[in-house]
Amino acid sequence: MADTEPAPVWDDEMAQGYDTPGEGMFAPEKVDPAVARLVELAGGGAALEFAVGTGRIAVPLAAAGVPVTGIELSEPMIARLRTKADEAAIPVTVGDMATTGVPGDFSLVYLVFNTISNLLSQAEQVECFRNAARHLGPGGRFVVELGVPDLRRLPPGQDGLVFAHREGYVGLDTFDIERQHLVSHHISFDNRREPRVIRVRQRYVWPAELDLMAQIAGFGLEARHADWQGSEFTGESRSHVSVYRLPAAG
Repeated sequence: MADTEPAPVWDDEMAQGYDTPGEGMFAPEKVDPAVARLVELAGGGAALEFAVGTGRIAVPLAAAGVPVTGIELSEPMIARLRTKADEAAIPVTVGDMATTGVPGDFSLVYLVFNTISNLLSQAEQVECFRNAARHLGPGGRFVVELGVPDLRRLPPGQDGLVFAHREGYVGLDTFDIERQHLVSHHISFDNRREPRVIRVRQRYVWPAELDLMAQIAGFGLEARHADWQGSEFTGESRSHVSVYRLPAAG
């Protein structure tokens, strides 16, 4: 399978089919712990979500009493969000998470479900941390949920791995080690067994590299867990939730 530069995927078709209410990443066991943890980390203040998407986390977080603002590059994804919450409930600014600014006082900025990896260079990812810092006051927190690169499973000479398979669907990642890129290939089949392929390019980031980006932007690592429930992060963890914090005033 050719590892070509993927076309933009966050279009009308993707937005309309993105939500899977009650299942997958929209399942209560995925959403509820994230919302509960973010409520705690907001500490009574307002939150800003980078790449808010269709509101998978923003909508229940706002319902839990945290004022939420979003930044989102895809207008079709915002349109889908608007079927759940209007502009008064969750204000959204169109733009990218590395450079776009929004008005407001925030105690929390957060990124969920590997979204920072959609920025395809280290420089852009550093700017994302700096942008988070610009939106926070002293003691403010930046939370990043991100997968751990799965390179330990790659034998010599192999550049791809299947990460999921079920009836009608195969998911595989191909890696470009030199550029620290991976492409996730999502292959689904209709009733006629005709394939539909969506490719999403990402830049994977090791936790230690993420910590250095945070330091450049003025953050320190406050906590890191393997999931939103607070499980211990170990060398075997496949993902992490990292909480970075700016110094307190004084």
